[in-house]
Amino acid sequence: MKYFKLPDLGEGLNEAEIVQWYVKEGETVKVDQLMVSVETAKAIVDVPSPQAGVIAALFAQVGDVIHLGEPLMEYEGVEDDSGTVVGDLSVSQASSGEDHFIVGSAHENHFSKSSPSVKATPSVRALAKRLLVDLSHIRASASDGQISSLDVEKAAQLNALKGASQALKGVRKTMARVMSHSHEQVVPVTLNDDVDIFKWPKDADATMRLVHAISVACKQEPALNVWFDGEQLTRRLLDKVDLGIAVDTEKGLFVPVLRNIHTRNLTDLRKGLDALREAVNSRKIPPQEMQGATITLSNFGTLAGKYANPIVVPPTVAIVGAGGIREEVVAYEHQAVLHRIMPLSLSFDHRAVTGGEAARFLKAMMDDLAKADVE
Repeated sequence: MKYFKLPDLGEGLNEAEIVQWYVKEGETVKVDQLMVSVETAKAIVDVPSPQAGVIAALFAQVGDVIHLGEPLMEYEGVEDDSGTVVGDLSVSQASSGEDHFIVGSAHENHFSKSSPSVKATPSVRALAKRLLVDLSHIRASASDGQISSLDVEKAAQLNALKGASQALKGVRKTMARVMSHSHEQVVPVTLNDDVDIFKWPKDADATMRLVHAISVACKQEPALNVWFDGEQLTRRLLDKVDLGIAVDTEKGLFVPVLRNIHTRNLTDLRKGLDALREAVNSRKIPPQEMQGATITLSNFGTLAGKYANPIVVPPTVAIVGAGGIREEVVAYEHQAVLHRIMPLSLSFDHRAVTGGEAARFLKAMMDDLAKADVE
């Protein structure tokens, strides 16, 4: 092949940002020699050379965003087959420690869509260049989508007053797309309630208690541990409980998956969650560790907030939100006493889950959380 193009990164990921080049123009490379590191919304991927040859040209610089199928580099002295590398790419040791993941063939991507091109005349483009306006950040006022000089001038004025806009990328861009998809697809309903946790020991692990309660509730009300296809109106009842746990970072929202919570003890689950969070914070988590959740937990109360309307992300049908634990005066055995209270929110997709099923799920969680201790 003459041109090496950005391969399919899997799971609908159709773009990546250049992190570092390890080769330069004129350099001779060997098969599988490391050429470039790229960052997707889920991980940093090291890209090896699919063949031996001499690098004729590099088509991107560090910081550039490359889309699926766009050329990364050119080899000298070979014919152009207009193809892209076919095969497996893996996260490097430097990026993922002991874990690896497979990025698959570029010919298997069914989700990528080409970005619409900017419609503007050469003169408008020249004006935008002069005024330091990024045309890709402008919404055309004309019905045909053509950007006018007035559109550019207004954008320049706004930039001068408020600063230039920044395109979302990486995790934040993926989050925006996922949230938009959820808004279009899900019919959300949220139940809120409080659970009295005064029986807990002082050193109780609130997150692990929530994990245990979700596991118990999924067993008692399995209708919330399903994958739902809104287009085909089918649901898949799942035996395993793989819990997605929302993790807030400076880069955006990550949701690593804690596997098989219904079969593991709390000590093992805590170790697993700590390892996932460490991998997320260091950006060394393989993409497969953020795939396949059957239900989700958002423990937002560790930051702030009492109740919420957490977003259900298809194909799952439910997400539990836990608010901040507070002390509150309650009636207990005919007396006013001060107890610790945990607020809970349960959002569910009402297309797949009935109100009764959701209420029974929440009640099962509350009953488990009200216990002094669990195994």
